[in-house]
Amino acid sequence: MSRVVTVGEIMLRLKSPGRERLLQSPTLEATFGGGEANVAVSLANFGIETSFVSVIPANLVGDACIRELRGHGVDTRHVARQGDRLGVYYLEVGASQRPSRVLYDRGGSALASARFEDFDWDVILGGATWLHITGITPALSERAAELSLGAAMAARSKGLTVSCDYNFRSRLWKWGKSAPAVMRQLVRQVDVGIANEEDCQKALGFELAVTGQEASTEERYRALGERVMAEFPNLKAQAITLRESHSADHNTWSAVLHNGDRFFVSRKYEITNIVDRIGGGDSFSAGLIYGLNAFAEDADALEFAVAASCLKHSIFGDFNRVSVSDVEALMGGNGKGRIQR
Repeated sequence: MSRVVTVGEIMLRLKSPGRERLLQSPTLEATFGGGEANVAVSLANFGIETSFVSVIPANLVGDACIRELRGHGVDTRHVARQGDRLGVYYLEVGASQRPSRVLYDRGGSALASARFEDFDWDVILGGATWLHITGITPALSERAAELSLGAAMAARSKGLTVSCDYNFRSRLWKWGKSAPAVMRQLVRQVDVGIANEEDCQKALGFELAVTGQEASTEERYRALGERVMAEFPNLKAQAITLRESHSADHNTWSAVLHNGDRFFVSRKYEITNIVDRIGGGDSFSAGLIYGLNAFAEDADALEFAVAASCLKHSIFGDFNRVSVSDVEALMGGNGKGRIQR
């Protein structure tokens, strides 16, 4: 596999300590994260050459952000150093029946003002084989939506595979157009779609084809995958993740994949004592991109993606700091957490 390019916004993440309520004590833990950057870091940790395209202000916070990305092996040569502020999100981690909460402060961020023309796409996409985008960036502003669509169209014209995590964020779609009005146009440029059930419905604007208690989860997700692929015949695969939240500390995690011919259902993981679930979907996207390139069978690619994301729940921060061997060990059944000496 050659170089992967991801395009989007990275933010400053400010989290209350441990499981405290936000500003319960006058301390916030500062790290960085954001959907497309999280994917880039995961892929770099898997040994894949990865470039991140974004806009980051030329100030001390921006410098620290660039150092963090480079420390994980991500190529930042195509990050434009301009704009006044890096977007911020505040995180309060839940516990037991109290849910985690995210508060965005990213209005007027550097990326939201970026234009497609600000970047040299012939250079950025030269020698690359894959582009990854999400539905988060188009929600930020009209310019950011044009940037995402332009990048996808440029990549497609050059023969790259394009993947997109639909990532519906209701609190971000404020600039005028609805999510389906933008995302349906964007997904027509995509080869591999990634989403959960709500993303498919809210981002693309349609309901499940199979409903009611008589339909099993597998039947519902098969119908949803078929519906998406019928609506967007350009898609070569549609992955759908399934999270069952029993509490803030206990989730089950699995996924399905429809490739147009066959429907695959992954193993289901029971994840208890969750450390940090933020970035779980991004780690799935990175795992799927790696898996579809590393394995001959789509079923194995799906299992790699689900296992990689399962491990992310044990790691603090947005970034999934695991290797291919870590993921393959879990796939092989080594999931009891015994000390390795």
